[in-house]
Amino acid sequence: MTKFALITGGTKGIGKAVAQILAKAGYNLILTYGNDVEAAQFVQAEFTERFNTEIFILQADITSEKSIQVIFDFLKSKDIRLFSLIFNAGITSRTRFEDIKQEEWERVFYANVHFPVFLLQKILSRIEIGGNVLFTGSLMGVYPHSVSLSYGVTKSAVHALVQNFVKFMAPYKIRVNAIAPGFVDTDWQKTKPAEIRRNIENKIALERFCDPDELAEIYKLIVENNYLNGEIITVSGGYSYK
Repeated sequence: MTKFALITGGTKGIGKAVAQILAKAGYNLILTYGNDVEAAQFVQAEFTERFNTEIFILQADITSEKSIQVIFDFLKSKDIRLFSLIFNAGITSRTRFEDIKQEEWERVFYANVHFPVFLLQKILSRIEIGGNVLFTGSLMGVYPHSVSLSYGVTKSAVHALVQNFVKFMAPYKIRVNAIAPGFVDTDWQKTKPAEIRRNIENKIALERFCDPDELAEIYKLIVENNYLNGEIITVSGGYSYK
């Protein structure tokens, strides 16, 4: 039986790279996206043509509680049980600490922490015995974030969630892990000024950003390795080693 994986934010950036490597391995995919319908439809068409697998796209805004029900209803209507649930989507805020509004702070917390917690709660019965949940943390949940307080704190919370969830998921035989990526060369990172990119590269032992496909290989490893559980795997290229 072909396995299903659901990837939040699966049509762009890291999520798309992970979707591609899993589709190539034969997984059926459900890829959620926020607002860019055109990009999502393009990915669905591309992957359907290239890979012998089912590709579904589903609009689900991670800042909205309604999206939890949307995802649950979709899985129920298709009678889909997931082998892997990958929380990739997240948001940030770069407002100065002195100017942060409570509403903005809570929005980042909802998207990065509350949404995955309550989505997992809602669709737990739709995850296979022996399945897995994989969170996307961040290197900025390990090292203090110099720009976004809310992002750094929420990603630290994600790491703590993983380690706590291990006990709660054990009765269901579901593994829980996280990847804490460093600086990944997504389209968003490529828009940074050259000087800022050089400053970042100078802090990395390998002197470069991570290619999304390199990172996707680690996601696949965690999804398929049946003994990895409760781990926060940092993929940084040797950040701060220089």
